[in-house]
Amino acid sequence: MTDTPEISVLTVGGAMIDTIVSIHADRIEQMRMTNAHASYLLVEAGRKVEAQSIEQFIGGGAVNAAVSMARLGGRVATLVKLGTDLNAAKILERLNEEGISPDFIARTDHMATGSAVMISSHDRNAAIFTARGSNTLLVEADLQDDAFARNLVYVTGLSNDSADRFPAILAKARAAGAFVACNPGIRQLSSRAQPFFANLPNIDLLSVNRVEAAQMVPGLIAKGYDADGPALPGATPDQELAALGLEAGGFRMGLAAFMAAIRDCGPKTVLVTDGGFGAFAADANGIHHCGTVPVTVAGTAGAGDAYASTFSFSVANGASTPDAMRAAALNAASVISQIDTQGGLLDAKTLANRVAESGPAVRSWDMNAV
Repeated sequence: MTDTPEISVLTVGGAMIDTIVSIHADRIEQMRMTNAHASYLLVEAGRKVEAQSIEQFIGGGAVNAAVSMARLGGRVATLVKLGTDLNAAKILERLNEEGISPDFIARTDHMATGSAVMISSHDRNAAIFTARGSNTLLVEADLQDDAFARNLVYVTGLSNDSADRFPAILAKARAAGAFVACNPGIRQLSSRAQPFFANLPNIDLLSVNRVEAAQMVPGLIAKGYDADGPALPGATPDQELAALGLEAGGFRMGLAAFMAAIRDCGPKTVLVTDGGFGAFAADANGIHHCGTVPVTVAGTAGAGDAYASTFSFSVANGASTPDAMRAAALNAASVISQIDTQGGLLDAKTLANRVAESGPAVRSWDMNAV
């Protein structure tokens, strides 16, 4: 990250109360698929399962990102919709602790504040039950114009009625001259694909994980983009996405072709995270891969939010794509060393020191040579 003046940020999306249930591996069964990247936790019906711990934390995409960017030195506000219940008070208390402005938070008495239950065991890749509640109820009147007068507007996953506000959110951010970063969820990409694609020109930086990127492939092919494209030469086993590409609904697209198609649609920087295999990013200089950082995993929830928010904040703050990826990888690693989504988020000084001491290697491919 560069030594530049404090930037102002607005995060938009969800706020949640996360109840995390940790279960020892010998008390719950795990089944892995041999022909897919999938595993399942199995609980016997009618059986009481002893847990190691049951703890409650603050979470949600927009709040996780707000805490991440506030600790990195941003002047942050968040636009979420809360209920009028005790859980809403807990979220507001956390925002106050982190110095995050609540000025643009909307309230409703029609639904409860969003909540989630996470079941964590074996590899600690939690299964998550979600009741989105008030997060689904954003209306046009909740989008105050002055909320978007920021250097960076960071939009996380939206669902139901809130997803219908997506075009207006981007239009207001663009009108205010903000750098617009978007980290949508799979629900938004699957249920509102057409408006999402239509609004790609209003996004400067798009962050998705491997599954979310694959969800976009059929739409890109339908728009006439080349599904094959060039291969990335010399990709190593930890860069398997470069060799396998993205596949969904019977359609397959090479990674370089996907990156080129998205950049042609509007976003000039594209990030695709791939869990333990690291992440790929594309910009005007080419495609870059950053590996992961060795860490003892306590919980994977929040790692994607940490990576995408750190990367977006760094790029908006003037960092190069490789430097932003190094910072994002280290912050995400710190998050998964803790059970919750925010406990491991680093402050700017600590993160800068870790980047200088042990930043992971970044490999780059020149697009003109691919």
